[in-house]
Amino acid sequence: MRMRRPAGQAMARTILLAAVPAALLAGCSGDTARTFGFTRDAPDEFQVTTRAPLSMPPALGGPLPVPRPGADRPQEVSTRQAAEATLVPGSVLGGPTNAGPRSGGESALLTQAGRPVGDDIRRRVDEESLKLDQPQRGLVDRLIFWRGPEPSGTPLDPRREAQRLRENAALGRDVTDGETPIIQRTRSSNPITALFESIF
Repeated sequence: MRMRRPAGQAMARTILLAAVPAALLAGCSGDTARTFGFTRDAPDEFQVTTRAPLSMPPALGGPLPVPRPGADRPQEVSTRQAAEATLVPGSVLGGPTNAGPRSGGESALLTQAGRPVGDDIRRRVDEESLKLDQPQRGLVDRLIFWRGPEPSGTPLDPRREAQRLRENAALGRDVTDGETPIIQRTRSSNPITALFESIF
């Protein structure tokens, strides 16, 4: 005859089996969503750069040109020239002369392209992107979704980081030596205050 476990023992086992996964999930950091791919961080389109390939000297048997540190690479073209070369091959600014006159479509395209962009184009694009990413929310949306998502990344403490870099420079150490200071959020030891901090 099989003996039945007491009800209290079965209940304790059930609670324990439910508490273990909850404790494991509570130990996960805020980057869990990023780890599992639930957040999307778009790359910065202005940080993507391409370098022109290295070119061989015209005469391999002759002397190589003397390197000039800091000089522009002769085979590198500006972004505007690369864009124009993509849109209208053969009419690159400063490039070889065209084989023939431009067609009406090419002339219209170059006319519509307008003047060169200003120096503050990146700032303007960032402002426009922020307006598109964060549209104005109505009163109901602000009341229902009053908490925004936590910012991604770890905030750097600028004063302590500048001090660390100055100390490394004074001692002749590499800039990567030492621990990078970050801003840590402090949790209150008072449970009621901690509850309000977690809500607000």
